[in-house]
Amino acid sequence: MSTFLVIYVTYPSEEEATSICAKLLEKELIACANIYPVQSMYRWKGKINKEKEWISILKTTERNWEKLESEINKLHSYDTPCITHWSANANNKYSKWISENVI
Repeated sequence: MSTFLVIYVTYPSEEEATSICAKLLEKELIACANIYPVQSMYRWKGKINKEKEWISILKTTERNWEKLESEINKLHSYDTPCITHWSANANNKYSKWISENVI
């Protein structure tokens, strides 16, 4: 079993989510992306907001974290994008596939 990263990112639209994920795939910074619509509630500048957003769940190797975070920040339209990550384990075949599909 190998460790890899799962990254959770929110976006204002499906178009932005798919555009950024496609660029990350092209640059081989991620092995795959899952994209979903969500309803978000959050505090911003003293107000509680309720918005439709899109999230992506990305998979990559730990060595790509800094490059990936930098690239998302560069491409993202939010002033303060939500970019979280955690270590995950999977079956050997899947972990190997992730490693083989990123730089």
